[in-house]
Amino acid sequence: MRLPAEQFVERPPKSLSGIYVIYGAEPLAALEAADLFRELARAGGFIEREVFTAEANFDWGRLAAAGSALSLFATQRMIEIRLPTGKPGREGSAAIENYCQRPPEDTLTLVTLPDIDWQGKQTKWFTALEKTATMIEAAAVERPQLPRWLAGRLSRQQQSCNAAALEFLADRVEGNLLAARQEIQKLALLCPPGEISLAVLEASVANVSRFNPFQLVSALYDDVEGGKAARIARMLDGLKAEGEAPPLILWVLANEVRTLLRARGATRAGRPPPPSKARELEANAKRHSVKGLARLNQLAARIDRMVKGLDGDDPWQHLFQLACGIAGVKSTVARAEWA
Repeated sequence: MRLPAEQFVERPPKSLSGIYVIYGAEPLAALEAADLFRELARAGGFIEREVFTAEANFDWGRLAAAGSALSLFATQRMIEIRLPTGKPGREGSAAIENYCQRPPEDTLTLVTLPDIDWQGKQTKWFTALEKTATMIEAAAVERPQLPRWLAGRLSRQQQSCNAAALEFLADRVEGNLLAARQEIQKLALLCPPGEISLAVLEASVANVSRFNPFQLVSALYDDVEGGKAARIARMLDGLKAEGEAPPLILWVLANEVRTLLRARGATRAGRPPPPSKARELEANAKRHSVKGLARLNQLAARIDRMVKGLDGDDPWQHLFQLACGIAGVKSTVARAEWA
């Protein structure tokens, strides 16, 4: 069985049994699902709890021993297996497969993982978990879904916002749901139940948005209110304020251009996409002509010279132009604050 973490938290099961796996890219969703799981386990009588954190040099024999041992203090117990890297190695893979084949009786098992890429999902140990466990995915909340997520959080504390206010709030907290939760909880203290106006949000909510260059690439293809160019500028503003180095941003954007050129059959450069992203990449590539992508590639080469001090122009301004070019939007407005 596979469940979104949000669904698991909002409509928790009446009882738990067997093996559960919580994994995904969104730390807040994973944290809330794991906390609720432990609470439900205690309420169900699973008092005794053993935690195994599979870091470097972890002895996987301990897991096998725990699975075959009897509970010392209660008839029901919980075993928690934490894999911070999501890569258990050969010994760990075999141990997880064996554990799934013979789950211990009267035992509730929780496995927590980070986000797993498509290659990791093809491994034998992950496949064994999928066949045996209830999979709870803490998927990232992308920008188009963020207003709905915020509306749901506000609704839990009997508050609401109109569409414009939700878009403003989404801009302030994008990429940082842990801080977003704090800002929403702050609104519960500052404002009475009911609708919260845009003016109140502007005066109350801090700008806690956080971005990385890889999120910037994803944003190039999202349709959001206010326009892509404005969002790209806001993300680059945030990256610069956080001290992100232009070379990494350039590498990510230039690799996207090369990948689009590869999809158009113009070059073999660029990293091939995973099968799950191939169709999406093909659709994105069709938005561009080969000549247009070649011009973007030339712009990336020029920005590289700017970063190295061989060209006196502002690399941030031209990174904005490059990102807008990939997104297929105009970038005629100069960003004077980047100079």
